[in-house]
Amino acid sequence: MRLRFEPILAALFTLLIPVLIISSVAAEEAVLTPEAAEVESIKFIAMMLSVSICGVAAAYAVARVSVAAMASAAERPEILGRAIIFAGLAEGIAIYGLLIAILIWITTV
Repeated sequence: MRLRFEPILAALFTLLIPVLIISSVAAEEAVLTPEAAEVESIKFIAMMLSVSICGVAAAYAVARVSVAAMASAAERPEILGRAIIFAGLAEGIAIYGLLIAILIWITTV
């Protein structure tokens, strides 16, 4: 059994990006009130969870769909184009997670 690192790397980078955003906002939080800083940190945690969970779910779905697409294309090569479309649909899960994170980011309390 070969170990696949692509989903692991995708999850690692998905968790790394919000940490970098939080560290860049840390200087801004120094001038915020404690209540506002708490709300901002909760927003960033929600953003991180949204992007990371959706990214891992999309990686899992794309892996499963792609294997099934290649297996079905091995039997019937004419359906390869239609089978690959499903991998793109599974990738939409990650885009929705990013969209939710952006919506959380632009909300004001």
